[in-house]
Amino acid sequence: MFSDRTNWKLAHNRFTQALEEVRAAGDRILDLTVSNPTRAGLEYDSRAILAALASPRSLDYDPQPKGLREAREAVAEYYRSDHGVCDLDVERIVLTTSTSEGYSYVFKLLCNAGDELLVPKPSYPLFEFLADLHDVKLVPYPLIYDHGWQMDFPSLERAVTPRTRGVVGVHPNNPTGSYVKTGEREQLNAFCRGRGLAVIVDEVFLDYGLDEQVCLPGLAKAARPGAPPQRDLYQGTPSGVPKGIESQSAFRRWGEDNTRSPSTRYARSGQALHAPVDRRSPIRRLGRDDRAGRDVASFAGNRDVLTFTLSGLSKISALPQMKLAWVVTSGPEAEVAVAMGRLEVIADTYLSMNAPIQWAVPTLLEQRRSIQRQLLERVERNLVELDRRLAGQKACQRLEVEGGWYTVLRVPVTRSDEELAIELVREKHVLVHPGHFYDFPSDGYLVVSLIAPEREFGEGIGRMLQTFN
Repeated sequence: MFSDRTNWKLAHNRFTQALEEVRAAGDRILDLTVSNPTRAGLEYDSRAILAALASPRSLDYDPQPKGLREAREAVAEYYRSDHGVCDLDVERIVLTTSTSEGYSYVFKLLCNAGDELLVPKPSYPLFEFLADLHDVKLVPYPLIYDHGWQMDFPSLERAVTPRTRGVVGVHPNNPTGSYVKTGEREQLNAFCRGRGLAVIVDEVFLDYGLDEQVCLPGLAKAARPGAPPQRDLYQGTPSGVPKGIESQSAFRRWGEDNTRSPSTRYARSGQALHAPVDRRSPIRRLGRDDRAGRDVASFAGNRDVLTFTLSGLSKISALPQMKLAWVVTSGPEAEVAVAMGRLEVIADTYLSMNAPIQWAVPTLLEQRRSIQRQLLERVERNLVELDRRLAGQKACQRLEVEGGWYTVLRVPVTRSDEELAIELVREKHVLVHPGHFYDFPSDGYLVVSLIAPEREFGEGIGRMLQTFN
């Protein structure tokens, strides 16, 4: 009765069961996986936001496939003012209800059933389910860690096949927090141009670059005596989790015996991955007063190859509930013209955007000026607290982070990441994400959110580190 593309294993896994048992007992859990900004103790301008949704113009039905022009102009202004993309044509912008829908449009545009897209690993496990729903095959290319994260271009060369249609990038990546650097961008453009491939870039965390002053000099960054050795060979990991890991329903839906997990698929590709080991390397200055800096430039201004840039209000203004995102198409004129003609038909088929949100876009985007400041201050203070606590022990390190809301910890491999996360929930009442959720190449990685309330974050990190004493 049902399609193979939705044949996911939906049983509860042990991690979910442990979490639900602790919550059922009424115990307070320190959540170090917070990703919902609306529940992170931030101050929103509720009056302005709600007033913007009450525009009388919303009573008129004006079905525009790309979205209302006024809304698209506000998006173009965001790129002009914040990222120096001054020649962005509003006709190259298509509004969607989410980046997931944006990916869906692009996958439909580029891929026939069985075609391939190259995706980074580790990364957020959104792509796997979208690929399943579009009968697209994902082929991984690794991000390697050596004085910071880097794209592995030799692996890209080995991964490409006649069925490859594009390369996906995340700028900055979730959870590694690494931007696509200028040199990498140039290599990526050359790689795709020579093979007729498109570039698809997720920039939802673009605005959250970190300042080098966040790191206390030399604190908790050097590889320490007794740290686990670097391992270059890919090893299969337990199942990942689906899009929406910020919700507990995602944990419940994703079974530990899931044979369709990203890890299982990637292992079949035979690609080598390199397990990162922390090195002393200060955070590059990527802060607010360097938004147009070369290393954090938006791909919305990429002209060398057909490029689709995705972003939205969910992270830019920390308003995930407002359900507005977009796809910006750039590149050679002839290719862009064909792409936009087809994208407009795809968008016209669904007409998913609603009028109240579209008329509110200028106001909702304006909220970023206050909310991003709050989030960046929260992230920076939590990073300082994390480094302070890491300096008092020798077992764990954090990897370099350049931007975003998350950081990766390298921890002793005394058990699987899942078993460690279960122990932390049961014994310490601390919730973290095991690395296999993001398809890290081996055990020994935990991922924590940097937007958790500061007192809770510090207490949770302290409890977690007690496990390794």
